[in-house]
Amino acid sequence: MEILNLIIKQKFFDEIMSGKKRQEYREIRPNTQKKYCQLDADGFCVEVNGELQPKHYDAIRFFVGYKKDRASALVEVKDAKIELFEDENHNLIEYTHQGETYLAAQVVYDLGKVIEKHV
Repeated sequence: MEILNLIIKQKFFDEIMSGKKRQEYREIRPNTQKKYCQLDADGFCVEVNGELQPKHYDAIRFFVGYKKDRASALVEVKDAKIELFEDENHNLIEYTHQGETYLAAQVVYDLGKVIEKHV
């Protein structure tokens, strides 16, 4: 099972546990690209039919904060997609990091059932 580990705030953890929060969003940055995207041999996000491809995860383990004794839960990932950010004129937003141009984007995980929880 492929598991992504993420840190979240108590408020959002509680919303996931209650079923109120059904999606998790994470901004994709150059230093997190390999965590969230399928990468090609050059280290860039793979594109299929015009859509960037997220890295596959079966579940996300959410941890509340950074303390050693903290609540956590393993939650099923039903689906994932990458959304590109656009400006008010619907142009893709680009930025440069260490001489490379990147598109501003986020990964969206559709959450399923809570597999296990520790509170």
